[in-house]
Amino acid sequence: MTSAAFTERMTTLASVLGVTTVAGLATGFGALPVFFRHRVTHRIYDAALGLAAGLMVAASVFGLVLPGMEEGTLRAVMAGVLLGGGALLGGNYLIPHLHAEYREWFAEGGATDDDAAVMDPPADDPVAEVATRSDEPDAGEEGDAEPDSIAEDAGILAERESSLRKALLIGGAITLHNAPEGLAIGVAFASGLEEVALLLAVVIGLQNVPDGFAFAVPMAETGMSNLRVIWYTTLSGVVPQVVASLFGFLLVTVAAGLFPVSSGFAAGAMLAVVFRELIPSSHGHGHADAATGAFLVGFVLLVVVDAVIVV
Repeated sequence: MTSAAFTERMTTLASVLGVTTVAGLATGFGALPVFFRHRVTHRIYDAALGLAAGLMVAASVFGLVLPGMEEGTLRAVMAGVLLGGGALLGGNYLIPHLHAEYREWFAEGGATDDDAAVMDPPADDPVAEVATRSDEPDAGEEGDAEPDSIAEDAGILAERESSLRKALLIGGAITLHNAPEGLAIGVAFASGLEEVALLLAVVIGLQNVPDGFAFAVPMAETGMSNLRVIWYTTLSGVVPQVVASLFGFLLVTVAAGLFPVSSGFAAGAMLAVVFRELIPSSHGHGHADAATGAFLVGFVLLVVVDAVIVV
């Protein structure tokens, strides 16, 4: 490799890291509503999820599948789609009970405190067990009421521990989702498709905002300061996307012929995220029409942005 080619490659790598970092930083913007989170309704949040889903579906088709078919064969791209979707679905089981508890407690950040109050905790929830035992009188002490102050402190502690557990579960889900999105940007840059990479960065950045909100709200309920909530939320978006984009860039750089499979893989993973997480979560609170309308708006918006950027 000549010095000029090496310099060009390093410049492209810097662009990959810079663009992916900016897209990941959008996750931090999603944490800003923690300052007034009680004003965000289910309808608004479901519509935001529908918008993100529409953007991601259009990006998967127009930004990954079609360019992959132009550079390779239909068989290679479709194989990548199946592999990517399978990898995402398989990854769901790496974190025990993640999505069942994630959706029950705080479906994509849409559930309110009132919703959580009427939900039964998982059977193996240690926080629930401790809270239950604290309400039961000890042997030989029946009739002796627990002091109100102790009961109140125990309730606050249990609530904060439960919120922390929610935040960790949702953070794990977001990390699982962000990796294929970063991979898509790295693959596009390494294959010389700068317009596609920019398009994906814009779409992924928009989609990161509701993801950040889903992570930030339960984290804020633990009593953590707002600044720390924003910091950890931002890291949950930046770190996995930057690492995945670097991996995708290096993978295609070493084996340039892998772009069709790699683009299909990223598209399959993104589509799996949409139909496994975003759409079900946006239709679970009685606002399916708002979510569907926002989905269509997102799809059309992406097609228009794609036409403007590519031209």
